[in-house]
Amino acid sequence: MIDQKFRKQMQEKRYFQNHRKVLVAVSGGLDSMTLFHLLYQNREELEIELGIAHVNHKQRPESNMEEKELSNFAQKLGVKFFSSNFSGDFSEEKARRFRYRFFEEIMLTEGYTALVTAHHADDQAETVFMRLLRGARLRHFSGMTEVQPFANGELIRPLFYFHKLDFPDILHFEDKSNFQNDYLRNRIRNLYLPSLEKENPRFKDSLISLGKEVEDLQTALSHLTQGLDITKLEVFEQQIPEVQNFLLQEYLKKFPSLNINKKQFEEILGILRTKANYIHPLKDRYELVKDYKHFEIRKISRRSDLKMDSILLECGNQLQFGDYQFSFGTPLEGENVQAIAVSRETPLLLRRRKTGDCLRLKGHHKKLRRLFIDQKIPFEEREKAIIVEQNQQILAIVNIAISDLSKELKSDIMSTVLYIQKIR
Repeated sequence: MIDQKFRKQMQEKRYFQNHRKVLVAVSGGLDSMTLFHLLYQNREELEIELGIAHVNHKQRPESNMEEKELSNFAQKLGVKFFSSNFSGDFSEEKARRFRYRFFEEIMLTEGYTALVTAHHADDQAETVFMRLLRGARLRHFSGMTEVQPFANGELIRPLFYFHKLDFPDILHFEDKSNFQNDYLRNRIRNLYLPSLEKENPRFKDSLISLGKEVEDLQTALSHLTQGLDITKLEVFEQQIPEVQNFLLQEYLKKFPSLNINKKQFEEILGILRTKANYIHPLKDRYELVKDYKHFEIRKISRRSDLKMDSILLECGNQLQFGDYQFSFGTPLEGENVQAIAVSRETPLLLRRRKTGDCLRLKGHHKKLRRLFIDQKIPFEEREKAIIVEQNQQILAIVNIAISDLSKELKSDIMSTVLYIQKIR
């Protein structure tokens, strides 16, 4: 029965119309052996050459034996067999990352353009339910996708519309750890979903339908907002808050290694909606950079600070520039906070040094070049030096010198304090 349904799906979906070399991820369990069996039976009609990729996680006494049996199985069928051994501290997430790095390496070196995995409808229901339990954002309720870009080609899940009950009891290895409830997914599969299915026998199908509705909604919103460049603040500010939320989530998809949680996401939204010039450190060496017209998220490089020549700081705002956090009027918590008297009436300009810069010290004007020489400031530190300027006059060189002008402002009724703290 599954054979006919599978062939019909292959004809309709045409998964492999652009692929000739197809890599099958095979653990040896019922799911992956069923997938390989179906593809091998239909390989000539599909005009594909198959390869098997297997990862030995080294977590069970039987693992080495199963790897050897799969290798012999592939050899008898004349199918290329690739295997790799996981090492180090085991976790499901580490193992998953290891597997996909291994699959990607094979595809790139051996010329496979499609990776197929045996994820099926029950896996999709479990994934949606797991993300619901973990409090994921709505967009993640769509679960896994049927086809997605991967390595030099595509990752395809041909069993996406099949339930495990559809699979024939063909020769396979039984992983006893699947029946142990040490991991969340096992508890979902063995305990939570069976219990909920007593209340609603079609509960898994309901979860899958929810995932599909979310996916369709995301597709529709993406279509309706395509062409909007939200990094232009004029465009971003024209949208209602709900659309701003969606567009920012779409923008963040460009940075897959930047895992922003809900609190951090709301913080970024708040900065975009309320702050003027701002540099905000994120995580994994990313930063949010915003001026009056644009914003961007970018990777912090060693010399990225030197590429930004200047930035304005309004009274009441904070920002990061270079190795320092600056706060105009609001005290900073922590140790080693430098305080400089400034006027609250006009913005401050934070910038790098320029030829001809000078400041007033002890009643005399002194060029920065001479000051650096006299104080034996290393060349690298000179390049990184931050100038605090107001009304086209230098008030200070951070952590090097404070001008007479700043000292005179302390007694001015319109003065406030610029707080500076080293953060790197």
